[in-house]
Amino acid sequence: MTDLSNKAAVSSEANLVLDEMHRIFSAFRETNDERLAEIEQRFSSDVVTEEKLARIDRALENTQRRMDRILVEKSRPPLSGETRAEPLQREHKAAFRSYMRTGEAAGLKAIEEKALSAGSGPDGGFLIPVPAEREILRRMANISPMRSVASVREISTATYKKAFCTTGPGAGWVGETEARPQTSSQIIADLSFPAMEIYAMPSATQTMLDDAAVDVEQWIAEEIDVVLAEQEGQAFINGNGTNRPMGLLAYPKSTLAAWSWGRTAYLPTGVAGNFPAANPSDLLVDLVYALRAGYRQNARFLMNRRTQAAIRKFKATTGEYLWQPPASLGSAATLMNFPVVEAEDMPDIGADSFSIACGDFQRAYLIVDRVGIRVLRDPYSAKPYVLFYTTKRVGGGIQDFDAVKFLKFGLT
Repeated sequence: MTDLSNKAAVSSEANLVLDEMHRIFSAFRETNDERLAEIEQRFSSDVVTEEKLARIDRALENTQRRMDRILVEKSRPPLSGETRAEPLQREHKAAFRSYMRTGEAAGLKAIEEKALSAGSGPDGGFLIPVPAEREILRRMANISPMRSVASVREISTATYKKAFCTTGPGAGWVGETEARPQTSSQIIADLSFPAMEIYAMPSATQTMLDDAAVDVEQWIAEEIDVVLAEQEGQAFINGNGTNRPMGLLAYPKSTLAAWSWGRTAYLPTGVAGNFPAANPSDLLVDLVYALRAGYRQNARFLMNRRTQAAIRKFKATTGEYLWQPPASLGSAATLMNFPVVEAEDMPDIGADSFSIACGDFQRAYLIVDRVGIRVLRDPYSAKPYVLFYTTKRVGGGIQDFDAVKFLKFGLT
């Protein structure tokens, strides 16, 4: 089967899964409406109806996972399709394959000397070819929730510093001939985003490496993209800044009224570990409008699947469900017409948990990638397997504390 036939088959399967998701959600709406009618008539719902709704909800979750898997597979073109690479890139690619298969490093050393490479890590290793590095980062963006919505910068140093104004110069209106009072001085500070090292260590047999049909760049990309994306995703949400990025939830928090720069603001539900019983969806509206208008234009909700399942039953006063499945391939589910980003590292709903975030994450969170992914071949530590110690440097943190708000499931 050709690559074109493969892509057509994947697209066909994705369309079928999308249609199935809409059918299941239609059944979910009907069953939940039936449950609500039973509660209204008898002050309780039938056990059979509750079990049916739970089964449909699980089917909807499984269909969403199938859709996510298909879309990730669809976004993985082979790395061997470089037909117009620069001569140095082609030379680098051939030398890298030789190193991966045999351990011969002379070609890579010559190329790095020719390119004046100065990014060697403390444990050594060699840079993978640029096209493969870009493809790995693109794949990781499809897997890592935060990487897909945050701002991403490439750096060549250990730390990225971004300047911002804590207080701006004075300004005002004056007449044409009136005196201009002296303005106050502008105060500038900076935010620092150090790049931390993350690693993976895939292994292979020498027999596999000797197989000329195996694309070693494709193999290393498939081995490391998921595991690195999962590690990154956890750090971008919960990282404490020690040997890893500073996560979205790690910063000090305050109520909306007490908010100041350097903190993130939250809106309490008024109930420990739950939504209020009356009009729970009102809090979602309040959360959205806690953002300034400029941030709402590109706002998204961030939560995990279990939290999403809890709000899937919310309805507007007109009877329409606030949560809607994806309208087309590659799009996200929506909540009140705002896209929903699923991040499994967001906490479940519990006492004083910050389980839902809403904001413009492109302006709120910055990810920095230090250029270069390095591979160190180790044929000795786990014989007869060959280990490939693969490292990349990445950092992250909040760059605009006003661009994101949280819903806290607590009293205050």
